[in-house]
Amino acid sequence: MVNVRPKKRLGQYFLSDEHVLRDILSVAELNPTDVVVEVGPGLGILTKELAKQAAKVIAVEIDARLVSILTKKLSSFPNVKIVHGDILKISPEQLLEAAREFLPHNAGRGLKTCPGSLQSYKVVANLPYYITSPVLRHFLGASAKPSMMVVMVQKEVGEAIVAASGKMSLLSLNVQFYGKPIITAYVSADSFSPRPRVDSVILRINVYPKPPVEVSDVASFFHTISCGFSSRRKQLRNSLAQALKMPPDEVTLLLEKAGVEAKRRAETLNLEEWKKIWETFAPFTKAENVNHLRAS
Repeated sequence: MVNVRPKKRLGQYFLSDEHVLRDILSVAELNPTDVVVEVGPGLGILTKELAKQAAKVIAVEIDARLVSILTKKLSSFPNVKIVHGDILKISPEQLLEAAREFLPHNAGRGLKTCPGSLQSYKVVANLPYYITSPVLRHFLGASAKPSMMVVMVQKEVGEAIVAASGKMSLLSLNVQFYGKPIITAYVSADSFSPRPRVDSVILRINVYPKPPVEVSDVASFFHTISCGFSSRRKQLRNSLAQALKMPPDEVTLLLEKAGVEAKRRAETLNLEEWKKIWETFAPFTKAENVNHLRAS
């Protein structure tokens, strides 16, 4: 392994376990026509294997030191494009343009496309822990969504994302609005260098062609949910009343109209129930300028 001192502020933990690497590749179900976006390629152990199986790999790395190493290390793979930048400041549409521009001659034949003449793509990555939630929202909330995401995330975060009603969070609702998350494997901290303090999981998100609940204004919908989670330990009537600056009694009446018990807590509600609340509270939750993908 190249001798590079990891930067803690960038959450750099390099995968060193070949068995885990094979697990990630197996779960991603890659084929020769796939375009893959990798976030935080590190020293390129995963990037190299992705390049062997996919048509094109766009690897986005924020650390200039690693960009230099990766460029040299992967120079024999013409289907790999290393992008130096912050993934949260680069849209998926821009990455797909990069895939089109840098595909080797004839390598683009047979590539799948998605609506709007954009290429279908997958996200496969060992995500830095500190940007897990923003990265998931960045891709899932984009107009050009991946068909699948296979990411390594902190164990507790992965378990929170796949949670069922009773343990829901803003993040789990956001992810489950766009896709079906599944934990496919648990990964020991010993699989990384340096060794992090926590274990990880491999999380696969099968992205839906369209959300399981239909809403006309996604920003307003998630604004309503964020209001419900504004005071997680409080009953729904109180957290909504506080966030919306409405009398608790009025909130109770609206919740009854939506068919939701006012004494419940936000984490117990599923997407269908939130839709009913959103529809009922719509006149009070205008959120044209609210970013529904903000951190939970």
